[in-house]
Formats: sequence, structure tokens, C-alpha cells
Amino acid sequence: MERLDKLLANTGHWSRKEAHTLIKAGRVRVEGVLAQAKDQKVPAGATVTVDGEPLGPTGPVYLMLHKPQGLVSSTEDPREQTVLSLLPQHLQRLGLFPVGRLDKDTTGLLLLTNDGPLSHALLSPRRHVDKVYEVEVAGELDQADVAAFAAGMTLSDGYTCLPAGLEPTGPSSGLVTLHEGKYHQVKRMCAARGKPVTRLKRISFGPLALDSALSPGEWRPLTEPETALLR
Repeated sequence: MERLDKLLANTGHWSRKEAHTLIKAGRVRVEGVLAQAKDQKVPAGATVTVDGEPLGPTGPVYLMLHKPQGLVSSTEDPREQTVLSLLPQHLQRLGLFPVGRLDKDTTGLLLLTNDGPLSHALLSPRRHVDKVYEVEVAGELDQADVAAFAAGMTLSDGYTCLPAGLEPTGPSSGLVTLHEGKYHQVKRMCAARGKPVTRLKRISFGPLALDSALSPGEWRPLTEPETALLR
């Protein structure tokens, strides 16, 4: 059982105050019966309508975003535009947050959700969830770089990375597969090889692959099979 006003607010379309106004105006029905009070208890699975239209989903939300350059991966920032600014207002009200971070100048797949337990599971160091990146560097990638990534290199601060994959796709480009997610890790690993990153794009996160139909700045809800894979 859940309060009616909270149920309405959880869709992201209305604030709690706006939900009160809808109920008071007689625009909300529960199982076809006119709602009487904002604190009315609603059973799970009950049909709730506003102006005759069924209520949208009220559970956890999962979105795939193709992050563009120039935005920070946070919920709010006093100086920078965040990835949440790309979403419509009703979704910005749902408490969504990025699962992990991409640098301001890094593009690609970013998962947005309000499912805290799932986010924690995906980011847990014990899970070793794979992340795959397209990378371009200044200089040429060679087999010595491939071997260094595979061996688990030690960075300038003394941190020893887990073995990672590097598959050259051109003289200065390749695919990097990480089994962890340390701060600026791909950039720091490439810099340690004397080949600084000039472009970085994440193309997969665990079982999710970036939808090629999404242009930078575009997003879409995950499908049910995609959500099931994450879980």
C-alpha cells in the first residue's frame, strides 16, 4: 500500500504539491473511483488514472544515454552542465544518477537510474564488471603496449591495475577492456606508455552495448531484456 500523492509524484510528472492539486480537483481515480484524499492508500497493482489516462511507471527507471563531450557525470554541479540536463523535467524529478562516471571530455555509454542497490552491485570492485572503450592516442600502439596492459601495469601513484585488454584497431587506435573502474584509468594507463589519449568513448558497460541509433546527447529507456541482463 502506498500514499496516492507519493504514487503520483514517483512518476516524475508532478511534484507532491501538484499531486495534491490534481486530487483535490477530482482529476484522479483509483480503480475507477474518484480519489478522496491525498493520503489515500493505494494497493500495489491498482489502476490509477489522471484525467482518464493510466498512470505511467512508478518503479525504478533505467536509461541508456549517449554522453556527449562537455557535460559532467554528476547529478548537480555549481559550475558545469550535468548529464541530467539532457533529460525532460519529469525524469529529472525521479532522483536519477549516473552509474559510475565518464570524464567531461569522454563520450559514450552512460547508465542512468534511481536503483541504488543495482548501481552498487555494478560498481562493486568484487564484481569486476567489464567496460570497453574506443581509444585514440598520440603515437602508435604496438605489441609492447598490448603486453603491458595484459600484465597489469603500475601507475605513477603506485597503484597496480588489474590485467586489461588492449586490441589495436589502427596505428593510433584500439579497444581497451577494463575489469575495474579507477579514476581516469584508461588515460593514465596510456599516459604511462607515453601515448596520451586524444579521444575516448565507452561502447559497452557489462552486458550493455551502446545503441548505435543514439546520437551524442540522446537517450532511451532500457528494454526489459537489457534490464534483466543487468540484474
